[in-house]
Amino acid sequence: MGPTAVGKTSFGIALAQALNTEIISADARQCYKEMNIGVARPSEEELKAVPHHFIASNSITENINASYFENWALEKVQDLFITKDAVVIVGGTGLYIKAFCEGLDLIPAIDTEIRDNIIKKYEQLGMRWLQKVVSVKDPHYWEKGEQKNPQRLMRALEVMLGTGKSILSFQNKKAIERPFKIVKIGLELDREELYQKINDRVLNMIELGLEKEVKSLQASTHLNALQTVGYSEWKDYFEQKISKEKVIEKIQQNTRHYAKRQMTWFKRDPAITWFQAGSVVPKQVIL
Repeated sequence: MGPTAVGKTSFGIALAQALNTEIISADARQCYKEMNIGVARPSEEELKAVPHHFIASNSITENINASYFENWALEKVQDLFITKDAVVIVGGTGLYIKAFCEGLDLIPAIDTEIRDNIIKKYEQLGMRWLQKVVSVKDPHYWEKGEQKNPQRLMRALEVMLGTGKSILSFQNKKAIERPFKIVKIGLELDREELYQKINDRVLNMIELGLEKEVKSLQASTHLNALQTVGYSEWKDYFEQKISKEKVIEKIQQNTRHYAKRQMTWFKRDPAITWFQAGSVVPKQVIL
C-alpha cells in the first residue's frame, strides 16, 4: 500500500512472482472496466506478468463499495489459498484494505433514494453546499472527517439522514481477526519526488488519450464511480469555461492532495512496515 504513483504496481508484481502467487487489487477505481487511463490501470504486459483480480471486473453502473470488496476479496483469497501459500493485495484505497484486514463497521442499509437525492443536489449546488449541510447536520463528523472529499461527505450525510446518527457512532467496532497472517507493507517517497512522479503521470495520461476516455463517459458523469480525480475536472473544459492546460493543472493538484490524504490514512496504522520505494526488493520483505 501507499500513495498513488509511488510504484505499488511494479513492486507488487515482483513480490507476487517471488512468492509464486497472484494479485488482488485493492483499488476502488481500477475495478471499473470503463475506466482505464484515468485510473492508471496496470498495462497489458503487467497484467500478463502475474494474474490479477478485481481489475476491470465490474461496471461503473454497479454499486461497488468497501463492504462489497471485503466479501469478494475474502472469498477470492480462500480460493487462492487452496493452491497458494500467500496472496498479494496491492492498492491505495485505505478503506478497502481496512475492510479486508479488520472488517467494517456495521451501518444499517440506507434507502437508495436518500443517496440519489444527495448526489443530485451535489451536482446542482456543488461542493460548498455539501460542506455546509454536513457541517450543520453532522458537526461531529465535520470536525474529524475529510472536509474536501465529496464521497466521504456524501456518505456521512447519507448515514445521518438515513439513521439519525453520525457515521462516527458506527466506527467503534472491534477488529475482526482473520484466519490467516497479514503482513502490511507500505511504500513511500520523499514528497518532492512523489509529486514530480504524479505530475509526470498526469501528463502521460493526457498523451495516452485521457480526454477522449472522459468524453466517452460524459453520459455517465452522474454515477458515483466518475466523481473522482482525473474525470470530474473536465466538466468546465467541455463547457468551454476553462482551458485544457487548466484541467491538467487541476488534475495534478487534486492528485497530489489525494496522495497526501492516502498517506495520512496509512500512517495511522502502526502495523505497516514502511520502505522507500525503489530501494527495496521482494527478498528483503519476504525475509
